[in-house]
Order: sequence, then structure tokens, then C-alpha cells
Amino acid sequence: MKEDFKPYYAVIFTSTQNENVEGYSDMAEKMETLAKQQKGYLGMDSARNTVGITISYWESLEAIKTWKQQTDHLVAQQKGRQDWYSWYKVKICKVEREYEFNK
Repeated sequence: MKEDFKPYYAVIFTSTQNENVEGYSDMAEKMETLAKQQKGYLGMDSARNTVGITISYWESLEAIKTWKQQTDHLVAQQKGRQDWYSWYKVKICKVEREYEFNK
């Protein structure tokens, strides 16, 4: 672990989608672009199969709260509940250390 490591937060969004996902990819791309512009945004990882998992990384809980309340993101959340998701769960975690393996 790096000595200058600073803890940060991860928002883990796990979901299953309905059959009709028209417009989903465009909205997901728009949200990723918009998130990158938010103060405190650190990055994102995502994978989708039967279950989708998107993890966004943030400097603080305040940055997460601001993102959750961002106007376009509120529209995307509503559209997701109404049209795209049959289920989702959000977890917010504090990352206190990290490591990786890379061959």
C-alpha cells in the first residue's frame, strides 16, 4: 500500500434490468460523462451480464450526496426505476486500503 494513500468512498450499484432497455446505453454514457465533471469524482468500474455492477469512486460522502442530487442524475434515477430496472441495490463503502496484482 502506498504511504500517501488517502481513504475514499465507493458507491456500489448492483442491478437487474427489465427486457426493454431502449435508451439505457445512451443515458449510461451521459451519466458517466457527467459524473466525471463532478467535484470529488475519482473514477468508475462497470460490468454487465445478468446482473450489472457499477462502482463509482468519490473523495467524500458530501461529493456522493451532491452527485445523487444532481438534476440530470435525478432524471436518470427516475427513468431507471420507471423503465429500465427490475431491481437495484446501492451500497456506500469507505475504502481504507487497496492493492492490486498486475503481471
